[in-house]
Amino acid sequence: MKISIGGFSFFNMIREGKMDTFGYLESSKYRYHLDTVDLWNGTFEGVKDDIFSLPDEAYIQRLAEAIREKEMTIINIAVDGAHLWDADPDKRSRLYENAVAYLSIAEKLGARTIRIDAGDQSSAPGTEEQFEYVVNKFEALSRRAADLGLIVGPENHMGTSKDPKYLKKVAEAVNHPNFGILLHMGRWETDEDIGDTLVAPWVYHTHFDGKTVGSPKGEHMVKTLLDAGYDGYWGIEYNAPDNQYAEMEWAIASVKRMLNRLN
Repeated sequence: MKISIGGFSFFNMIREGKMDTFGYLESSKYRYHLDTVDLWNGTFEGVKDDIFSLPDEAYIQRLAEAIREKEMTIINIAVDGAHLWDADPDKRSRLYENAVAYLSIAEKLGARTIRIDAGDQSSAPGTEEQFEYVVNKFEALSRRAADLGLIVGPENHMGTSKDPKYLKKVAEAVNHPNFGILLHMGRWETDEDIGDTLVAPWVYHTHFDGKTVGSPKGEHMVKTLLDAGYDGYWGIEYNAPDNQYAEMEWAIASVKRMLNRLN
């Protein structure tokens, strides 16, 4: 069954110093018996304290070796600190440099897809200048992604990206086979009832959270994607407030039960 655990799911343990990227790999492989990796760069060494910092080459090499040794597949890398739009042109330029750098990192790690956000928390409502910039940069990133064997695109994560009509408009304008959308199911600020349906044709990866795991709402969202032909992985991004190991066991079992019913 195509299931993965989003790295952010263990954020509370990471913040407490009880988990790092390598511990996440161990847990995914040996505790939950998954051969998939759904990384978040917020767990990477040297990245947590500075939005513009990048992991060094030696760390990426160690991480790649650990993933190969465990014979795991990186379904997605969710990247913070590389969103495309910012009101400050200098910061915008540095963010794009990070986005380009993370495409190279994703290729070195053997990832299939990479999430680069469209804009920051302050970017809603969007302007025409913002839209044109985001489309232009995603076109460029999609061409780079094609050369590296990747799919790249935003998540309905923050700012304008939590408007499904905006993401649909971006996807139609970019119109590239190596562009897609990471769908955090049901996380919309507008058009919540139709949001997942609007972006379904471009979805390359998904995330459940604590509100959608095992719920009738979540089941409806899964059916919507299956009806649209989705055949990707079902990621679980559930940062439980405590008892995270046990809560993740519940989440995985709930998603499996849901998928078994629908299939």
